[in-house]
Amino acid sequence: MTIDLSATQLGPTWGVSEREAGAALAKRLFVQLEEETRDSPGVTRTAFGEGERRAYAIIEEAGSALGLEQASDAAGNLFLKLPGLDRSKTILIGSHLDSVPHGGNYDGAAGVILGLAVQATFRAADRQPPIDLCTICLRAEESCWFPHSYIGSKTALGVLDPAVLEETRRTDTGNSLGDHMRMEGFDPEAVRRGASLIDQRQTVAYIEPHIEQGDVLLANDVPLGVVTGIRGSFRYREACCVGVYAHSGATPRDLRRDAVLATADLIMRTDRLWTDLLAEGHDVVITFGMLNTDHAQHSFSKVAGKTSFCVDVRSQSTATLSLVEAEFLRLSEAVAQDRGVRFALGARSGSMPAQMSPVLAGLLRGALRRSGLQQIDLASGAGHDAATFALAGIPTAMLFIRNRNGSHNPQEEMDFGDFVSALTAMTELMRTPAKSWPRNTL
Repeated sequence: MTIDLSATQLGPTWGVSEREAGAALAKRLFVQLEEETRDSPGVTRTAFGEGERRAYAIIEEAGSALGLEQASDAAGNLFLKLPGLDRSKTILIGSHLDSVPHGGNYDGAAGVILGLAVQATFRAADRQPPIDLCTICLRAEESCWFPHSYIGSKTALGVLDPAVLEETRRTDTGNSLGDHMRMEGFDPEAVRRGASLIDQRQTVAYIEPHIEQGDVLLANDVPLGVVTGIRGSFRYREACCVGVYAHSGATPRDLRRDAVLATADLIMRTDRLWTDLLAEGHDVVITFGMLNTDHAQHSFSKVAGKTSFCVDVRSQSTATLSLVEAEFLRLSEAVAQDRGVRFALGARSGSMPAQMSPVLAGLLRGALRRSGLQQIDLASGAGHDAATFALAGIPTAMLFIRNRNGSHNPQEEMDFGDFVSALTAMTELMRTPAKSWPRNTL
């Protein structure tokens, strides 16, 4: 396969033929993944199921062809290692291979394939990286299959809560996570004990390339972005507003306890809060993703007596999350008082923000600059396995690749030229001398 790299920056020390080897492998793997996991529309790579299994087989075969050292842990996470000149330190590059149902071909997979493409470039150049370079393929990142975040990275690091193995069940089968691990030939009992193949003191970096899932890079007309942090969150998934059902024609305004208007009032007051917080320099996004009246009782001729809704608030700052939650609770009480309704927010869930390593981010910006590539800094609003590594104390970075049409849908559209730009930057980054990588704080 011939890849046209004539318009692509290759960096000062690598030839076109060497970069072609990595790019050609990547293009072939993207095509093969799409063909073998197609589930029209899009692809489906079910966690601990058939689609993910096929994806792993494709990546394992590519690793064998490159002569990489291969190992799988107790949960089936895959490690493909290219030995470095200094074998006392390891860089992990990768992401996940599962997808949402009828998802796109690039979410997760682009990070794994980029790791292999970097290794293929070193092989084609007949060079060793300064330290061990390991592509890591993680299981079950998409929580649509098992309602628990970051299963792959938590099992890889040996920090998964053992209760999750039996209490968390796959949404389409009802079988537990542990059951599905056994079905795939893995060892949930070793997972329960915290078994891990990662030497955390030897691991100097986890780097996760990923398509951007929003449109910040598109809006700024740049191909790549250095991630500063992964936003944490608080969420009320099953909130409701309880008012009083009433006749739409017979009930005057001052006697109504309208759940729809009360909910709309809360949403608009929260939106004004968001505007004010942004003006003050806070990093925050607020989303009311679902809003419904009760289909069993609502009617064209009724004042609605109940709504159900959810709220999802995300920020890189724990202080900002605490501030927004306190203000949101205050606003809900004020609206309830003003409109004669009651809000029941239900169970709270959330996640901790994860900051990316400033040292790694600086190294990544330097590699981009030396390769003649444009980038901007941005936060990740979506969760990623990188959060688990960062919160475990391993220096962590993310590189976003420009992508159209969002993610988790068949219309994901990553331009292959942007992927090759990411390959250029990552290959340059991997030439960083062993002494320049950040000191692990574990």
